[in-house]
Amino acid sequence: MAKLTYHGHATCSIETDEGTHLVIDPFFGDNPVCEVAVDDVDADFILITHGHFDHIADAIPLAERTGATIIATFEVASFLEEKGLKTSPHHIGGGVHYPFGYVKLTPALHGGIVQLPGGEAFTSVPAGILINLSSGQRFHHAGDTALISDMQLLKGQVDVAMIPIGDRFTMGPADAVRAIEFIEPKVVIPIHYNTWLPIEQDAGAFRSAVGDLAHVEIMAPGATYEF
Repeated sequence: MAKLTYHGHATCSIETDEGTHLVIDPFFGDNPVCEVAVDDVDADFILITHGHFDHIADAIPLAERTGATIIATFEVASFLEEKGLKTSPHHIGGGVHYPFGYVKLTPALHGGIVQLPGGEAFTSVPAGILINLSSGQRFHHAGDTALISDMQLLKGQVDVAMIPIGDRFTMGPADAVRAIEFIEPKVVIPIHYNTWLPIEQDAGAFRSAVGDLAHVEIMAPGATYEF
């Protein structure tokens, strides 16, 4: 089984059945709810949904220490390649086969500035990340996004979905419930909430609102989930 560890906010890591380590949206040092430092994390591949600081802050130090390949949109990958890092650029709708499985970037509706020093010229569209692991599990990280009708195209393709519920900067709980109706995942893990006061939400109330649509796995930072 794959092992997912939630690090708070929108950051998670996955250890696949074969032992490959994936890190999504690395935000450790300045993440007020994170339980580990970037130096404590293993990575073979780093996947980035978009360039906002709270999703990319620790991509460079993590990649420099581990030698991991960074998977991101073309513009974000281009910026990081200029920093001497190994990248694998994608764009929305495009997928690539990797040793651990197939990764496809999906549409998201949000901002795209690259909030790292020197990254101002590398704006990009945001993305969600759909991963079909070689061992058969199907995982989707929605990234930062509003509710969009394109999510209906994911119906029947996702077992475990990480979906933002914080409102204000992403969709809130009510729209997240509609996203679950669109996608029909088996398991939903709410993310991008309770990191700071402006995105405070009641995850238990969200789980009640979801009802029988999916199993809602509420994860505290540092918690793990096998799927």
